[in-house]
Amino acid sequence: MPCLRLRLTISPRLFRQYYAGRVQAVQARSEEGLRVRFPAAALRPHLRHDGIRGRFELEFDERQRFVALRRLD
Repeated sequence: MPCLRLRLTISPRLFRQYYAGRVQAVQARSEEGLRVRFPAAALRPHLRHDGIRGRFELEFDERQRFVALRRLD
């Protein structure tokens, strides 16, 4: 399946908006320069005390629908 790589930095304060359900989707720019949008709920497993920071791989299907988000570092 196709994948893109992202670098994400989301503070704990900003993540609360995603967690509370006020924000349904995250928009980011991939390392390849493409703008991507994926469900905010995909970030929950990656939350740490300092928010979300790191490099991730976004996997999507042939119809460009979200499949998985994996931490790379």
